Amino acid sequence: MPFYHQLGKIPPKRHTQFRKKDGSLYYEQLFGTIGFDGMSTNSYHEQRPTMVKEIRKQYSIAPKIAKANNIQSYRLRGFQIAPENDYLDSRKVVLTNSDCNIILAAPKKSTSEYFYKNTDADEVIFIHKGSGKLRTHLGNIDFKYGDYLVIPRGIIYKLDFDDENNRLFIVESYHPVYTPKRYRNWFGQLLEHSPFCERDIRRPYELETNNELGDFIIKVKKQGEIIEMVYASHPFDVVGYDGYNYPYAFSIHDFEPITGRIHQPPPVHQTFETKAFVICSFVPRLYDYHPQSIPAPYNHSNIDSDEVLYYVDGDFMSRNDIEAGHISLHPAGIPHGPHPGATERSIGKTSTEELAVMVDTFKPLMVTDEAMKIADETYYQSWL
Repeated sequence: MPFYHQLGKIPPKRHTQFRKKDGSLYYEQLFGTIGFDGMSTNSYHEQRPTMVKEIRKQYSIAPKIAKANNIQSYRLRGFQIAPENDYLDSRKVVLTNSDCNIILAAPKKSTSEYFYKNTDADEVIFIHKGSGKLRTHLGNIDFKYGDYLVIPRGIIYKLDFDDENNRLFIVESYHPVYTPKRYRNWFGQLLEHSPFCERDIRRPYELETNNELGDFIIKVKKQGEIIEMVYASHPFDVVGYDGYNYPYAFSIHDFEPITGRIHQPPPVHQTFETKAFVICSFVPRLYDYHPQSIPAPYNHSNIDSDEVLYYVDGDFMSRNDIEAGHISLHPAGIPHGPHPGATERSIGKTSTEELAVMVDTFKPLMVTDEAMKIADETYYQSWL
């Protein structure tokens, strides 16, 4: 994140002696990205964060590809992904390329038997159903319906759910996830025309500082595999930290829509960016107010990017027969637009209550076996 955060107790100067009451040292860790050039955090631990006791099983979770070269539009019925008890087992990759994985998950149980760390990718977890607490080695954040949880790579975390009714839409990014640069000045501050600001971003508010020795399992994701590692000390043993690299939450309900006299293009909905794709938020908003405006989006060709739209709630004005939890995939190379009748229905409407998350990727997405299990293979004919 492009602003500074401090939690817990830290010494007045980094890389200097920081002692406990008994005179022994706390152990400092630089938690950084892009070598020493990206955002980083300095954390201080009760125990050495390096004490690996055992490496256990290692197994692949790489998605199985059903269609590697896809030009067919699909609708995926996301709520048909069956709930599973375990958080990691529940995560089903439906679309993938070398830059990201798009995942649906319906976990029933909190992660209680292990900790999880994704060393490959930043994770953006959208909470469609459920509430609870994201617990991390850099502090905890409460979450609920409509929240984006942005978890940088390398964060050790657990998800505690309040009940068993949970639906998550997850984007794993092999590139760092940032706020859009056109919304920031050269210092990183969000500007006046940004649809959200720093006040809307919820940072970790409490540290769990455990000074325990024993056997602590961390399931580490690396290069498409899960590696079970046993550490000799509790991963949540941080007494304090400061810096720019930490998890945070942002609610889609705090996104302030940008509107105009005529239809505004999708970039006005942008919420996050990477070098390889963007994430946008479609929220309740007033429609265009030109007297001859057509609120429905115009037909447009996806020449350079695949468009994925995850439907959360509301009326979904431009689509026919779309429900909450559905995903539409409109691949690069062909045009798409409103369904028949949607343009005409939109004329004269003054507002929409739709809620959706969009991912536009600059490389084509491959369709997985998991996606085909929930796919409507006739969707591409729905414009006839």
